[in-house]
Amino acid sequence: MPTSTSDPLAGSPEAFLKETARALGFDSVRIARADEPWAAGERLETFVSEGRHGQMEWMETTLERRKAPTAMWAHAKSAVVVALNYGPGLDPMEMLAERSLGNISVYARGKDYHDLLKSRLKQLARAFVSETGAEVKVFVDTAPLMEKPLAAKAGMGWQGKHTNLVSRELGSWFFLGVMLTEAELVPDMAETDHCGSCRACLDVCPTAAFPAPYQLDARRCISYLTIEHAGPIPREFRRAMGNRIYGCDDCLAVCPWNKFAAAASESALHARVELKAPGLDELAALDDATFRDVFSGSPVKRSGRNRFVRNVCIAIGNSGDRQLVPPLLRLLDDTAPEVRGAAVWALSRLDPDRFQTEKSERRDRERDPGVVAEWDEAA
Repeated sequence: MPTSTSDPLAGSPEAFLKETARALGFDSVRIARADEPWAAGERLETFVSEGRHGQMEWMETTLERRKAPTAMWAHAKSAVVVALNYGPGLDPMEMLAERSLGNISVYARGKDYHDLLKSRLKQLARAFVSETGAEVKVFVDTAPLMEKPLAAKAGMGWQGKHTNLVSRELGSWFFLGVMLTEAELVPDMAETDHCGSCRACLDVCPTAAFPAPYQLDARRCISYLTIEHAGPIPREFRRAMGNRIYGCDDCLAVCPWNKFAAAASESALHARVELKAPGLDELAALDDATFRDVFSGSPVKRSGRNRFVRNVCIAIGNSGDRQLVPPLLRLLDDTAPEVRGAAVWALSRLDPDRFQTEKSERRDRERDPGVVAEWDEAA
């Protein structure tokens, strides 16, 4: 009797999940056990204990729940991990040479992925509950759950030396979502590490944010500094930021595995025209209402106007474009001290003579100690 070549899981809950996920537009779906011991919790604990999470206090306050999926939900037996490709279809590092334009991380140039991903994940969850009756919970990035280690455990890829997930099929340009379930599903095999001796991601980092392979110090990461860090950007990192005003893609962009990545097929994740190459002069003019209008439905909105314009000022200071002096002069009167301070620094870089003139008029009238320090320390 001939040996069957059919899928042994055909007709199973696992097959149903994967077929449904593909039909919903997910680019990959994999399964892992959620109730087994793993080392990810210990690594996270070390990361936090060494202070590498910076100002992200929520990582510390939710540490115990983050350390294992079952700490989030005691009844979780399996984790279904889905991926949605947002590949840019071009080299995002080309924008770094356009110094009078603002460089926004690829993932934030389209619509907010949270809504799209969660909507589809909920559809998958409803279909699975209807098919099996098993209880489920869904998570997209905002809950205290470590998606990357789960995705690696499920075989979707491996965490590279930059700590991001790398897939042989998708490269690194993809979003993750997780559905935990009480159902005991057959797990997929974990992927092995294919980084080899490559150091491209470590060597390209402008701020040396990787103290060792597979380790990140968020306090030195431009993505963290431009999005999560409140107050003035530490002076040692400002020049290295270049024109990066929201996030940084360098360590992803140089990864050799991204040569296999395809451009995103989901139109909602395509870059909005106004976010592909925005002029720094236009961004410097944003007030709070205009900022919220321009970035409505965008991940950029979460940074808030003051933090964002602070980043824009630093990019202007790095631009070498003296035509951007007038926007800086207006921002010297901004109500937000982090914006005024960044404008002071930028002016000192762009037009030292005008800086001295403005300093003589403004320094003694400034009441914020941080901004006073910017006037005094600017070279």
